[in-house]
Amino acid sequence: MSSPKEPSINGGVNSEQPSNSTHEQSEPPLSKNKLKKLIRDRKWEEGREKRKELRKIKAKERKERKRATRHSDAFLEPTADKRKASVEAEVDEVKKPKHPNSVQLPVAFVIDCAFDDLMRDGERTSLASQVTRSYSDNHKAPFRSHLFISSFGGNLKQRFDTVLSAHHHNWKDVKFSESDFESAASQAAEVMKTDCGGQLSGAFRKYRTNKEAEAMSTSGEVVYLTSDSPETLTELRPYSTYIIGGIVDKNRHKGICYKSAMDRGVKTAKLPIGDYMKMTSRFVLATNHVVEIMLRWLEVGDWGRAFIEVIPQRKGGILKDGIAVLEEPSGTTTQDAEVDDGPPGQDQGEEDTCLEKDADEVSMKSPPREGLKSKEEPQP
Repeated sequence: MSSPKEPSINGGVNSEQPSNSTHEQSEPPLSKNKLKKLIRDRKWEEGREKRKELRKIKAKERKERKRATRHSDAFLEPTADKRKASVEAEVDEVKKPKHPNSVQLPVAFVIDCAFDDLMRDGERTSLASQVTRSYSDNHKAPFRSHLFISSFGGNLKQRFDTVLSAHHHNWKDVKFSESDFESAASQAAEVMKTDCGGQLSGAFRKYRTNKEAEAMSTSGEVVYLTSDSPETLTELRPYSTYIIGGIVDKNRHKGICYKSAMDRGVKTAKLPIGDYMKMTSRFVLATNHVVEIMLRWLEVGDWGRAFIEVIPQRKGGILKDGIAVLEEPSGTTTQDAEVDDGPPGQDQGEEDTCLEKDADEVSMKSPPREGLKSKEEPQP
């Protein structure tokens, strides 16, 4: 005869409970797509060393083929055309420097990477490529800016440290920071006040004769570039900092960069693309394209030329009627600058950023010439 069950403290009857629940402790099963991705990534990582060895073998074979070709050509009498081409190539190689001089200007670009949790894995991969390309373009530009990467952390930083082999630690003239873009802008302002802040050259050459040139070093502004802004950026100004939203989201999070800037009380503006270009489709800019456009402007001082040379032709963009571009750069040469060597970046594809605008939404006003211009301001 079984004994009666002992009552519980709160009046109930104790029931036998299993000490461990296997069902509660087990993780939810992964989807087929997730499993395939994990297997693919694992195989890719396992084959990393094999691919590295294969690249070395192919490089060695190419060198041997070139050596054999030069050896066989040495026994052949060169024709007059070949001798002339060889002499011209040697002369050009002597005249052309291996690396062009690069002039540091007193202006800063900040890539705001505070949106790591809003992106998918593939989108973070694209952003990492765009940051790499932005560094490369700035590093080898005739007139370069101070470059800052703010809010650098999370999965994006993990990718740089692992998959990209932490090569960013060897980058020159770039500052990575876990702080937000406001902190990076403050650092940039301090750097631009120092002797290494840069010189007024390129498109900034016109400020050399300005009596207020010294005062400009303390009056630089901070501008967050976003297509949702009612203001239009018409020129870059010395000792100013321009923030670019580092996000690839396929337009899922509309207005997030503008909201981020407004919450901090930071001035916003959009590039004057609609004032110069007509587009046949929805206009999308990658982060590195924005950086490259502004670097080109620092060299030539002309938005139309910068847009037409940087924006991919597949976008179908053409200059508006009546818009002329400068034939020659307005800036100075870089012969007096120091040679700045560094590894080139990787050319990567483009993705959505906070600087995107539909073709039917861009302003149709004439190109402004100075300062920031509001949409509501009447046209002359």
